[in-house]
Amino acid sequence: MSDSVYGFTCASPSGEPKSLSDYEGKVLLVVNTASKCGFTPQFEGLEKLYQQFRDRGLEILGFPCNQFGKQDPGSNDEIMEFCQLNYGVSFPMFGKIEVNGDDADPLFKHLKKEAPGMLGSQGIKWNFTKFLVDTSGKVIKRYAPKTKPEEIARDIEGMLA
Repeated sequence: MSDSVYGFTCASPSGEPKSLSDYEGKVLLVVNTASKCGFTPQFEGLEKLYQQFRDRGLEILGFPCNQFGKQDPGSNDEIMEFCQLNYGVSFPMFGKIEVNGDDADPLFKHLKKEAPGMLGSQGIKWNFTKFLVDTSGKVIKRYAPKTKPEEIARDIEGMLA
């Protein structure tokens, strides 16, 4: 299962370990998020996708990150409160992580390796980079931060069919 995301464990907002094997058999959209970014309104679109497809097997996993322009400086509790109050986020959010550099979260190292960006670059360029993962845990596609959640709906629909 080396090319599967299900072998990874990530920290919940409270710091508790959460195994991604809990999502086995689901289509996943994994996103690095930020509360104070020009793309922050994408939380609304992500939540709409979640409401539209969760009963059919979609999970959206949000990972706050403060590496880009220091756009998520708050504590995990502050970030969760912001997402729920401002965007009604009900999809799973995780504890704040780094996505680039030596301290990058192992899940994001894997995602970047399996779905490199433009010209094979592995670095994540900004908040709201999205990775689509199939029901076997294989990374299928990477989307740029500017790709709106609704633009991904057709790909998700195809994977849930």
